[in-house]
Amino acid sequence: MDILARLAKELSLTLPRVEATVKLIDEGNTIPFIARYRKEATGAMDDQVLRTLDERLKYLRNLDETREKVRESITSVGAMTDEINAALDAAETLTEIEDIYRPYRPKRKTRASVAKEKGLGPLADAIYAQAPDSPAPEVMAEGYIDEEKGVKTVEDALQGASDVIAEIISDDAELRKRLRYVCYHNAFIKTCPAKAAEEGKEQDLGVYAMYADFQEPVCKIAGHRVLAVNRGENEGVLKVSLVFERVMAMNIIRTLHIKDGSPCTEFVRLAGEDSYDRLIFPAIEREIRGSLTDVASDAAIKVFALNLKQLLMQPPVKNKVTLGLDPGYRMGCKVAVVDGYGKVLDTAVIYPVPPFNKIEQAKVTVKALIKKHGVNVIAIGNGTASHETEVFASEVIHEIGGDVAYMVVSEAGASVYSASKLAAEEFPEYDVNLRSAVSIARRLQDPLAELVKIDPKAIGVGQYQHDMPQNQLSTALDGVVEACVNSVGVDLNTASVSLLSRVAGVNASIAKNIVNYREENGGFGSRAELKKVPKLGPKAFEQCAGFLRVHGRNFLDNTAVHPESYDAARGLLDALGYTSDDVKKNKLTDFDARLEAAGKQSLADKLGIGLPTLEDIASELCRPGRDPRDELPKPMLRTDVLGIESLTPGMELTGTVRNVIDFGAFVDIGVHQDGLVHISQFGKFVKHPLEAVSVGDIVTVWVLAVDVKKGRISLTMKRPEKKD
Repeated sequence: MDILARLAKELSLTLPRVEATVKLIDEGNTIPFIARYRKEATGAMDDQVLRTLDERLKYLRNLDETREKVRESITSVGAMTDEINAALDAAETLTEIEDIYRPYRPKRKTRASVAKEKGLGPLADAIYAQAPDSPAPEVMAEGYIDEEKGVKTVEDALQGASDVIAEIISDDAELRKRLRYVCYHNAFIKTCPAKAAEEGKEQDLGVYAMYADFQEPVCKIAGHRVLAVNRGENEGVLKVSLVFERVMAMNIIRTLHIKDGSPCTEFVRLAGEDSYDRLIFPAIEREIRGSLTDVASDAAIKVFALNLKQLLMQPPVKNKVTLGLDPGYRMGCKVAVVDGYGKVLDTAVIYPVPPFNKIEQAKVTVKALIKKHGVNVIAIGNGTASHETEVFASEVIHEIGGDVAYMVVSEAGASVYSASKLAAEEFPEYDVNLRSAVSIARRLQDPLAELVKIDPKAIGVGQYQHDMPQNQLSTALDGVVEACVNSVGVDLNTASVSLLSRVAGVNASIAKNIVNYREENGGFGSRAELKKVPKLGPKAFEQCAGFLRVHGRNFLDNTAVHPESYDAARGLLDALGYTSDDVKKNKLTDFDARLEAAGKQSLADKLGIGLPTLEDIASELCRPGRDPRDELPKPMLRTDVLGIESLTPGMELTGTVRNVIDFGAFVDIGVHQDGLVHISQFGKFVKHPLEAVSVGDIVTVWVLAVDVKKGRISLTMKRPEKKD
């Protein structure tokens, strides 16, 4: 297989671009580095295309390795033919290669292998040949009776022959390929309760109620329903099966393996039925359900990854003294005040909610902290007692009459982080509960910097994430985190070990060495100083330098311009008549006009760089140290709070999208319980909710229905028609 040509065709890329990109990957370059600093070679592929190419490259190389191993194995047993060789060359998936290899794979003990040990292989072959003039199977079987081998009767011999023929039919790669295709396009997934209902009692399947008597074509079933029935089956609530017309399968078996007009025809037909029922269909059912799960998991992982990207790229609330509240009943509400850079200034524990209800005392404490530290904003975790704490915070804000607002933030994963070794190292002087309050405050200040400390799977913006292939999920989510961190850039002198370890070319060990060097030497004065960090060699420096920011003597160290392009950046300024002081003072007047007048391509050629690199350098010089998150809509802060009981149908509200799933989006409208906008309620047709909204979007919604008892809120983004 020409892997590079296939990649080019699959991804609609030119072969030279694919060749150059694969070369860069094979040289050990990271995806963020290639995406940002090797655009000339790749044709400016974005990081997502590069990751897809990398994944397919690994799959196709593994496919080729498996193909050659199978070829060697079949050849070693003397079974290789031109037809098998050609079939292996044409195989495009691991499943097809496995089908070809099946007859020659060393098998565990089977009914067919036992029959062959008894010497019944030749009998099976003779019957399977179905010659028009052959004797009846019973007559042929008489010559194979051998009590020493355990074949005592004609029936024993025929049973053994049938087992061998069943395996011959089962091992037919072409048959399995056809059956798999026909089954996929004609079978149904059917579900029912795993346990029979007690007489006279209505069966309660809980969240799986819609699957009590459910049936849907395999080729049409939605991914989230596949994952739902899988979970119901794993929990012992549902029984799941594949329903397929057996007669269709038998017609295909007849076409490939049954020859009419022989005394042996009926015997082989019955062996074919046995093969289908006992060997083929159970395997195909597993394969199809496995394939459905794989496709559903891939789609769910992509949704999770997109949600995670949107969450991590939420605009930070910069330079705001923040008071974090981690709500709780019995253990009280934990309070932490952090300055505009996340440094902890103060902590406390208050009890403004049941069972203690020390509201006035709690107000005194919080008001004092706000006044003492000049708090600008309050971050409230959305867990237990969140709504009551939100009401309390709103009352405090109105009573002090100051310029303070609040926002409810997701505390998913906060407890995991608080009890982690990382948190203990970061805050050895605070207990677990207070660490959580600090994390909640910092999540509002800089979601990316704080959330990188948490396992992405625990952040809570996915769907069925615990049912996903965990390695695949982790790889995808780690890629998202890496892409986000590197697109924003990291301050070399303030970043945590967790954040640094997500920078291209920097592993956990190097990240710790960077922090140790920083503590021992009082910080970094330049990117070049990175070369003094233990274990950070030339390759690691090349990969990471452009993503690390230093506020030092060299203004370029605080941009995304890579050190390899510093000379080109200075040359560009000279060519356009600017100085480094002009950049520092943001006085690049008429920059775009001068750039166009000089000619971009001409300048690029003169400076010895590509046009994409020239454009990136120009962008950085105009906006040094820019944060791409600043261009996004700011998070919505509140001063008032609503209760779910105050919602009425038709009420217009503004909310923040918290999670996007296959069938809709959950929106925080300030009542503690997120409301669901079903995919049918977006105001326009979309194949997937992500076509309409993203995590963090500020949206206008209207209340459709409220179930206070169940805590369910149905929302719509369709503007209600005004009634006369």
